[in-house]
Amino acid sequence: MLINELSNIIQDVNRVIYGKNIEHKYLSDNLGRKQGQASALVFPVSTQEVSSVLHFAYENSIPVTPRGAGTNLVGSTIPHDGSIILDMSLMNHILEVDAENFTATVEPGVILEDFQKYVESLGFFYPPDPGEKRASIGGNISTNAGGMRAVKYGVTRDYVMGLEIVLADGTIIQTGSKNRKDTTGLDIKDAVIGSEGTLAVITKCLLKLIGKPEKSTSVLLCFESLKAGIEAVPVIFKANLNPTALEFIESKVVKLGESFLNLEWPDKESDAYLLLTFDGSAEEIDNNINRLRKTIINDAQKIILLEDSVLSQNVWKIRGCLVKAVEAVSEQEPLDIVVPISKVDSFVNYVNSLECESGMQMISFGHAGDGNVHLCVVRGDRPLEIWEKELHDNLEKLYAQTDDFGGLISGEHGLGVSKRDFFFARTKLENVQLMNRIKLAFDPKKILNSNISYVE
Repeated sequence: MLINELSNIIQDVNRVIYGKNIEHKYLSDNLGRKQGQASALVFPVSTQEVSSVLHFAYENSIPVTPRGAGTNLVGSTIPHDGSIILDMSLMNHILEVDAENFTATVEPGVILEDFQKYVESLGFFYPPDPGEKRASIGGNISTNAGGMRAVKYGVTRDYVMGLEIVLADGTIIQTGSKNRKDTTGLDIKDAVIGSEGTLAVITKCLLKLIGKPEKSTSVLLCFESLKAGIEAVPVIFKANLNPTALEFIESKVVKLGESFLNLEWPDKESDAYLLLTFDGSAEEIDNNINRLRKTIINDAQKIILLEDSVLSQNVWKIRGCLVKAVEAVSEQEPLDIVVPISKVDSFVNYVNSLECESGMQMISFGHAGDGNVHLCVVRGDRPLEIWEKELHDNLEKLYAQTDDFGGLISGEHGLGVSKRDFFFARTKLENVQLMNRIKLAFDPKKILNSNISYVE
């Protein structure tokens, strides 16, 4: 078979797996429910190997599905049509930390959590903080991952200074540099960031670092309603308190996390919460917390300073486990809708009303500081056919309400397979046509992640 010629490129027999010998996990995403088809699974260890595999695939019009740690939730790593799966997990080396220019150069398979621990041991800080810490840096870049610290520090795009990429035909491109300013032509790296593997394969990442904050302290604000909590968000912003994280969560959702982890939340009386973190010098943090008390003293029922490290860790564990807590008891569809900050309360109220109307459980929480509403739509005991129909109907309603509020269907997970049709249904034709032209400029034969590409 033609595909067997990959063994001439990757001569280590342990790094090329064919057909029926490919494990299920490589044919799916983190949820593992949808499964694709692949002719081969390849584990390259160098840019040249990636280039050679892509050149072979391009010349023979074989689809290619790039893959990182496989933590995505929207089917971005599901192969189809006998794809070659290009698993980048063995390209996992930190190549350089440049202390003078505050940069690090890493391969795409480096795990976020490991990278952050390493640079922090050297006195540096890499702020992007998506919920899944075992994701790869390449995967974070491919989805422009955000996370809880985005409200202060921004998203992954803000820390990518350069990329080495390989185009679909095997051409190796260097884009970006260690320079902090660049207006020398179109920014190719910014086109690749967030493109979910549809434009090119990332083989090296040049990342910006900052100085490590002296300390970090969290505060729990307790409110009588989510509306009261969300109304406090612009007040906090106007006071220029600059929190590192600003999360919202309702009491009914807290109970799920408590039960899942067998941990206890420090308040049992309020209906909604804002969970904030401040980092910096001890003096700066104390000043911001004192100003916070004065700013929202008439709005919050209670202010709980989480100075005890164990208590603080437990609160953040409860906040961070919610998708897994739901997944442990039922299949669910995880959403990451984003709306203007002022609309978060109204959108969550709509979700709660749709839950009552439809009888389908919906659990919402998320980033109050940037309007990113994470939502678990829960299957429960519905038979598969009924679940798929009712889920689609409810997603249509949720996304229609998102449109009405001026929001978007994805804030940080990407589109993948699961949101592709919804994207086309609500994106202007001229926008899609321009995206198509960009796709074809990078990948004329449309072999890269073609099942989630913009081209219809």
